[in-house]
Amino acid sequence: MSQQNGSRPAVIPPGMLFPFIMVTTLFALWGFANDITNPMVAAFKNVLLISNFESSLVQFAFYGGYCVMAIPAALFIKRFSYKSGIVIGLFLYASGCLFFIPSGHFMLFWAFLLSYFVMTCGLSFLETSSNPYILSMGPIETATRRLNFSQAFNPIGSLTGMLVAKNMILARLDTTTEAARRALQTTDPAALLRIRAHDLNVITGPYVILGIVVFAVMAAFLLVKLPRSTGEEDNRLHVVSTLKRLLANGRYIEGVIAQTFYVGAQIMCWTFIIQYAEAELGMPKPTAQMYNMVAMGLFVSSRFICTYLLKYFSPGGLLMSLSIGGGALTLGTIFVRGMPGLYCLVGISACMSLMFPTIYGIALRGLGEDAKLGAAGLILAIGGGCLMPPMQGRILDMDAFNLGVTVLSSARASFFLPLICFVVIAIFGYRTLSARAAEMHEA
Repeated sequence: MSQQNGSRPAVIPPGMLFPFIMVTTLFALWGFANDITNPMVAAFKNVLLISNFESSLVQFAFYGGYCVMAIPAALFIKRFSYKSGIVIGLFLYASGCLFFIPSGHFMLFWAFLLSYFVMTCGLSFLETSSNPYILSMGPIETATRRLNFSQAFNPIGSLTGMLVAKNMILARLDTTTEAARRALQTTDPAALLRIRAHDLNVITGPYVILGIVVFAVMAAFLLVKLPRSTGEEDNRLHVVSTLKRLLANGRYIEGVIAQTFYVGAQIMCWTFIIQYAEAELGMPKPTAQMYNMVAMGLFVSSRFICTYLLKYFSPGGLLMSLSIGGGALTLGTIFVRGMPGLYCLVGISACMSLMFPTIYGIALRGLGEDAKLGAAGLILAIGGGCLMPPMQGRILDMDAFNLGVTVLSSARASFFLPLICFVVIAIFGYRTLSARAAEMHEA
């Protein structure tokens, strides 16, 4: 894998092209799951007549699976292989999707939450396997670019999930307003029950189809032989010694913290764009979801652009610059009224595109075999999407905030949470840039 004849090291070595393509398809697959689910927070609120905080428990359950399963997934992968982790992940993912059938039949919110939790236990296996596997598929010099390229297909899956959520779910839900549904609770409970059953069937259908597709992908991985990465022949766990090394690695620990805040910012900005558009502009949910799709389109295009820019700029420097841009747009979301505020919220996605794979690559750089357990810590950091959306949902349930010089609606004020996240990420980018500069000076 070394550089020869003055040429640059290959991003994807020829012998790794087919397994690289196979594993990269998984990035789109879990992106689809993430972004068909984000709009369901608003959907369940209306269908089940629950608060913003209660509906945001969808994200608590969804991203909770990452927290619970990340470490067990890493230990399983270390004991067996990346391919085994991928197959188990696809099985759990598909099973969680099919659990929507009994959940919808019994119309129990907690059953839907359990289904989401099982799904993301599977996604935790997939991400814990796929990210470090992609990093290992070539020279270490091009690992971050390779992962950014694979991650560029994640938002393509996300955009497809958003499209399905808009056209197959949100657009087909009963148009009875929340206020009218609350009135039916008293005047005609049977009619409300029929509306609720219809809406839950609408929500369930796409997840069932998704489960069937995921089982088909699992069958393909069972049939295909994937190369083992360097060091996979050593399947001893060495958990204690590995943890000691990871905990002593300042760059890695800072990366986990930054990743936690990044995922929190991403999920908050994408989950509550619908509520922001509804509260500030009176938009119906399907129209608001269109702006979510525009945001994802910006995210996709920006990911490819930023991956190209990494040829010329350091990961830490680009990460810091985009974090500052994301923070500035979040301030616009908070303090600018009307459509310009919504445009700022949409624009944040262009700044976020680089962040997850870049933080991931920086944190795991040079870890060797410790990367398998190290990857689990970074997947565990996805728990930021578990904890922060309910906090934002709680703020959304509050009254407006009087700051003296201005009054902020709860929808706008809630975006102070993503703002804090971008500050933390910018600090990590700056520290990475400074450390890199120091290393080059010493060399």
